[in-house]
Amino acid sequence: MDYVSALLPPVVMAAFFIALIVTIVKTQGGANKAKEDAYVDAAAAEAAQRTGDA
Repeated sequence: MDYVSALLPPVVMAAFFIALIVTIVKTQGGANKAKEDAYVDAAAAEAAQRTGDA
């Protein structure tokens, strides 16, 4: 039974990591992608203007 207690934490962490990656991939794009892209573009333009790189 020592091998079970030794393997359980890495297996549980791997399962949570895989679930996290799947969630991140699923939330990319979708209905809000254009809104998010526009927000990032506006923030980048504002930062460039502030630093004089425009």
